[in-house]
Amino acid sequence: MKRILFLPLFILFFQVYGVLAQEQIPHLKQVGNKYQLVVEEKPFLMLAGELGNSTGTTMESMEPVWPRLKELNLNTVLLPIYWELFEPEEGKYDYQLIEDLILEARKHDLKLVVLWFGAWKNSMSSHVPSWVKLDQKRFPRAISKEGELQEILTPFSDNNLRADLKAYQNLLRFIKEVDNSQQTVILMQPENEIGMLPSARDHHPLANQKFKEKVPGDLMDYMVKNKGTLNSEFSKIWKNNGSKMNGSWEEIFGKGLHTDEIFMAYYFARFVDKVTEAGKKEYPLPAYVNAALNRPDVKPGDYPSAGPLPHILDVWKAASPNIDFYAPDFYNPRFKHWNDLYVRQGNPLFIPEHNFDNTVAAKALFAIGHYEALGFAPFSVEQLPDEPLTPKEQKLAQVYEIVHQIKPILEANKGQNRIEGVLLDKEVNEMTFRLGDYEFTAEHTFNLGWEPNSGEDIWEPAAAIIVQTADNEFFYAGYGVSLKMKNLEKPNSRIGILKTDRGYFEEGKWKVFQHLNGDQTHQGRHIRSFIDDASIQRFTLYEYK
Repeated sequence: MKRILFLPLFILFFQVYGVLAQEQIPHLKQVGNKYQLVVEEKPFLMLAGELGNSTGTTMESMEPVWPRLKELNLNTVLLPIYWELFEPEEGKYDYQLIEDLILEARKHDLKLVVLWFGAWKNSMSSHVPSWVKLDQKRFPRAISKEGELQEILTPFSDNNLRADLKAYQNLLRFIKEVDNSQQTVILMQPENEIGMLPSARDHHPLANQKFKEKVPGDLMDYMVKNKGTLNSEFSKIWKNNGSKMNGSWEEIFGKGLHTDEIFMAYYFARFVDKVTEAGKKEYPLPAYVNAALNRPDVKPGDYPSAGPLPHILDVWKAASPNIDFYAPDFYNPRFKHWNDLYVRQGNPLFIPEHNFDNTVAAKALFAIGHYEALGFAPFSVEQLPDEPLTPKEQKLAQVYEIVHQIKPILEANKGQNRIEGVLLDKEVNEMTFRLGDYEFTAEHTFNLGWEPNSGEDIWEPAAAIIVQTADNEFFYAGYGVSLKMKNLEKPNSRIGILKTDRGYFEEGKWKVFQHLNGDQTHQGRHIRSFIDDASIQRFTLYEYK
């Protein structure tokens, strides 16, 4: 009788424990109308940086880098694992590097986002093992429209898929074994900047056969189910060709490079989804894929065709249900334009790679404020680890420090339309936004003539996060921004600043460093900090007639 009672309870215990363990690993959680990453059961904002491609390939190379990452106030590092190093011989895996990186990251209190440089890195198959590269019969290459073999594995080969999938699966299995209880690795990126070159699609015989077949049912089902919410660019293509419900790729989407790209996107996405699904069966960490952004008036194939780009993101979503979100890499100045496209349909925003220029600190503030992004990461963040911090590095470190301090109020107000961000430069030097009953106008302090070099044609980007913490109470975190306010609900009233304090958070508690008034608030007319003053202020407003 005891055995009969014990076995079901024993099984129930492990079932419940398994569910709890699943919930406790890093995962995405919806909060209001936004998403946040949860690590160790707490919200986690990635104040991140991505290493240069080769920096993390040996621990000797990494030795001077770890202190530099802490000097920049990072809490997260994006680093690649090369398939060629992980599986130098078929079926023989070298776990030493990934284990050492995890252990060293823990010592420095850093989280890791692992970038799997597997079948594709920046379109090419440059990081596959030599035993894959040398056996082109078994592991076939993509073929251009002109019939030339490319340094790109075709996604239409089962052998290519199985080899990549097996390696990625073993990587996730090992990460779970050494890190499940510590949660150093918090996010995965399978592959890197996928895209087809120099043609819009692969012309391998396996691809040509698929191109003649009907559009797969899962894509058609997705299109029909989401007809009213498809992204406009994709919906227009389908509609212009008659919104057909059944047929080949050219019958559904018409003839042209646009259809070649849609076709290729579907099969790239299916490949990556199967790899990701296999990894998640071992250890279901959240996963995203990144995109190299296309440029205006450039044809697919001239840019890396068929990656997870906004105009074909519906195809990716239909074909890769195991991918949690899609992310843009920035070497393109149109920051707001592209981010606006990526956050459609509720896609959480993460900037995993941005050219490390003098705009990154400001853009980090804007992404975290305006989009309530999961995180931000300049590329090649380590740069020259033995040299003093450059001005752009100093600014990034200052911004990451103040964002780290305000994380409690960001978390408390996430997804409630109580957080906003502004990004100002020479082209856009004024922005208007609303929080609660108040309309704010943000202006660049350079534009107002308040900077020492305001008479010169030298503009540094400025940015700030503004958080509403009560009906008439707000926090400002940023630099180079001046705010003026009016109450939209009481248009006949004028707005005054009741109180302004500059301060900092220490162990989550607000501490006042200075009580600001007079010149610091322009005699009670503005909330502001100058371009060289990344700071936090708390202010309260009142009305008078």
